[in-house]
Order: sequence, then C-alpha cells, then structure tokens
Amino acid sequence: MRRLPVYLLLDTSGSMLGEPIEAVKNGVELLLSTLRQDPYALETACLSIITFDSSAQQVCPLTELAAFQTPSLHASGCTALGEALALTAERVQEEVVKTSLEKKGDWKPLVFIMTDGAPTDDLEAGLQKFRQCKFGVVVACAAGKNVNTDVLKKITECVVQLDTANSASIKAFFNWVSASVSVGSAKIDNTGADMTGDQLPPPPAEVNIVC
Repeated sequence: MRRLPVYLLLDTSGSMLGEPIEAVKNGVELLLSTLRQDPYALETACLSIITFDSSAQQVCPLTELAAFQTPSLHASGCTALGEALALTAERVQEEVVKTSLEKKGDWKPLVFIMTDGAPTDDLEAGLQKFRQCKFGVVVACAAGKNVNTDVLKKITECVVQLDTANSASIKAFFNWVSASVSVGSAKIDNTGADMTGDQLPPPPAEVNIVC
C-alpha cells in the first residue's frame, strides 16, 4: 500500500504557553478524529508530529491513523525552526519509501508548519537540507501578527496567516489541514497522482493567504 505521509511541524516555544498550546492539542485531536472518519484518508494517510522549541524533536514517528497516539505537548524555550526543517528532511529520508524498479514508493509528503514567532536558530542551514527532499505540498502558517511572513516565504510559496493565535483561529487552521489531507487522499486514490499546492481547498475566513 502506498502511503500519503503527513508531517506536522508545531511550534512549542514559550510564547505558545496557555491558550495557543491548548488549542494546538485540541487541533491535533480534531484532525485525527476527522481523518479517521474519511475512508480515503484512513486507508492511505500516515501522520508524524515534529515539535520545535529550544530544539526540535519528532514526538510521533510516521504512523497510520488507526494506530496514532496523540502526544503530550508542552510550551517552553526558543524557536528552533531551522533545526525542525533539518529533522523533517532526515525523517522523510528515513521513513518515506522511495520508488524503485521493483515497486512504487509512498506519495510525496504533505508538510504543515505552524509557528507564532521568528526562528532563533540557523534557518538557512535547515532549509538547505529541507530543500533536498521532494514534497507534494508545504504550507507554513503564521499564528498571529508577530510572525515575519517573509521568513516563511523562504520555506514555501504557500504561506497563510491567522489574525490571532487563539483557539478559534487555530481550530480553523486544523480543520483546513484535515480538509487538505482528505483532498490529497481522494486525489491519489482517484487519479494516481501526487497532490500539489494548487489543489488545496479554499481556506476558511480565519485563515488568510499571504500574497
């Protein structure tokens, strides 16, 4: 079975303490429950969570939805986004099955990044490694107005912004992520082609596209 890998890169720095981190936890639960009701996603999507604060860590390896266990998330420290990008590249190379002469590999991964601040480490070094991987879709979400979206534009052309990092906005973002994964799962099942950024569903009112 060819899998659709989905990587969530979540900011767990100190500025996410309180309502934002609680909203992210609820958002992950919402994402899981929604996708588990989608037969296409349940069959093909696999999920991994990478968090970044003073360092980056993969708190959940790439796991099929039925077996996925939601991790406990805590907010503290700085914003090692560069390290998170490098770790994502490393995990994709380890976990995603490549196409060979004998068999088709996994579909190109979908990556969703959420951050509420600026990187406090070497973003360029992480970006170099990240760009060595082939992704289907990469979305970067600026949670609130304290994020320099120009920095996120270095990572991907697909940047969205929430007006505030409150529970309603973050819930809307995770709803959109689940809709995007559902679209990707259905597309590969029906057409046998990787999902691309121009096939993302329209975001809700709380999620603004950054031009």
